[in-house]
Amino acid sequence: MTDTTMTALAATATTAASQQIVRETLPFEDRRNVDEADRGFLGTLHPCRITDAEGRVVWEMESFGFLEGEAPDTVNPSLWRNARLSARHGLFEVVDGVYQVRGFDLSNMSIVVGDTGYVVIDPLMSAETAAAGMALVREHLGDRPVTGVVYTHSHVDHFGGVKGVVSAEDVADRGIPIVAPADFLGHAVSENVFAGNAMSRRAAFMYGAQLDRDPRGLVTTGLGPAISAGSLTLIPPTHSVTHTGETLEIDGVVLEFQVTHGAEAPSDMNVFLPEHRALCLADNVVHTMHNLYTLRGAQVRDAIAWSEYLGEVIDHFLDRTDVVFVSHQWPAWGRERCVELLTMQRDLYRYIHDETLRLANSGHTIDEIPELIELPPALGEFWSNRGYYGTLRHNAKAVYQKYLGYFDGNPANLDPHDPVSAAVRYVDFMGGTDALLQKARASFDEGDYRWVAEVVGHAVFADPTSREARELQAAAFEQLGYQAESAVWRNFYLCGARELRLGTPPPGTQTVTPDIIGAMTLEMMLSYLGIRLIGPRAARHPMVLNVEIAGTGERAVLEISNGCLVPTMGRWREDAGASVVVQHGAFAMLALGAAMPADLPDGAITIDGDAGLLETLLGLCDRFDPSFPIVTP
Repeated sequence: MTDTTMTALAATATTAASQQIVRETLPFEDRRNVDEADRGFLGTLHPCRITDAEGRVVWEMESFGFLEGEAPDTVNPSLWRNARLSARHGLFEVVDGVYQVRGFDLSNMSIVVGDTGYVVIDPLMSAETAAAGMALVREHLGDRPVTGVVYTHSHVDHFGGVKGVVSAEDVADRGIPIVAPADFLGHAVSENVFAGNAMSRRAAFMYGAQLDRDPRGLVTTGLGPAISAGSLTLIPPTHSVTHTGETLEIDGVVLEFQVTHGAEAPSDMNVFLPEHRALCLADNVVHTMHNLYTLRGAQVRDAIAWSEYLGEVIDHFLDRTDVVFVSHQWPAWGRERCVELLTMQRDLYRYIHDETLRLANSGHTIDEIPELIELPPALGEFWSNRGYYGTLRHNAKAVYQKYLGYFDGNPANLDPHDPVSAAVRYVDFMGGTDALLQKARASFDEGDYRWVAEVVGHAVFADPTSREARELQAAAFEQLGYQAESAVWRNFYLCGARELRLGTPPPGTQTVTPDIIGAMTLEMMLSYLGIRLIGPRAARHPMVLNVEIAGTGERAVLEISNGCLVPTMGRWREDAGASVVVQHGAFAMLALGAAMPADLPDGAITIDGDAGLLETLLGLCDRFDPSFPIVTP
């Protein structure tokens, strides 16, 4: 797998026919989203190209210039429409005093003009893109300082660019408020660390990070054009919003909050600007069906709570609202349009929840329900409910999983063989690899790409060196990707095809950055160290250590017991085998596997007792491969 280039195949006749059905059945004559996406445009960068301090390109929109005209047969026409709308970029006026930078990152940055400066809501994912966005704001609206920052929720694309709009020093020296929902910091850090290696690997598939930007590759992510590749930063909040109805005034701007924990994020809120009659709904409403389960990996979201929060918005805010704006894509103007959008999405998540459970209570399983569930036409044909990001099929599985878990109740599925062992048996039962591939090629010619992807996957896992099997599964993935209305399904399929042909890529963007590390508490670091501990080996090495973070008073007793790392926070044992006093950043590097004690600078760590115990503990920890295989064993 040493090739670095590949040629994507053309759309087959089956795929072309599938795309034609989409053209004929969806309401492409409804152009309201088109008008909304263009409204209020003030200007952009020419070219829209953003670099970091070393000159490395972290964001550019020139490569999406192919998004013109009618959809080619390699892209679902509905997704093509979404991609073209999401590719609008620049500074836009929402209402007088409220503006958005769109198309400079996966997400939007919203700017509210205060008495003396700008209040920024959701400062993008990278410091470089956020800085470029603020430069555009100042070019068109005037050179004012940032006087406040609001993070609507705990996902990195809504806080990672904060140091592009304000520095930590300015926050401390000028008392600039950084506002976030309660429990923001713990969720923001844990999501990017505890399962961060697996999540980052899968996110590269979800967002098409390795794909070429062309009609046979990346066209969009469904929420925005792509993810930026700049510096992920974090400044901890200075104020936590704890309850719905709480209000703050920042630089003359009044903000009223609705707490929505457990909807789109575990720490989440909406922001109402009463003096502007403008409502920021974060990611709780976007112009696509959102994820109840996100394919990069995350906790399943609560569909019914999400629906009820949107009902609360309708009841308590829309009578005072003239415009709804969101942290991805474009606003909706006018009370009638806002009510329509909120009602449609409120009912969308409730319908998926209730219909999934109705089918489950009728005996249908997690794999059967996606084949049975259908949205009513009014919900399903509404453009902002289309499955560009989340899909009805995997969201129904998410509801099932939340209530009933992965097991469908059939004992045949209780303890299946692992994928490689099962694959060897499947291939043998089918008469060997050659016989399997012969039948699979016939299925491919018939257009049964889902079956080809599944059955040839057994051949790949039974013999990953089979070039013929890899190419046939890649071809099936490709056609499934071309047909997908969901951008993230498309990206998963096309990234899978790429890796079957070229092998695994080098590591992509990592979310464990210095600012994320700096926000980790001792308890978080110890939790991650416990995740890294190789249980079977550690079970043979019981030990007790004390650990203290120098200068903070944070301390804990660490005990390896039965292969588990058991921390007791705030304690200190006199009979511990060793007592470690270490600087915060140094211990973070040890816990994350980025260093050993001998690598630390002088004075960063002192150990009283058996210094070898800490070395032993760290030697019992795993080191995660950021490019582990996904489509092969």
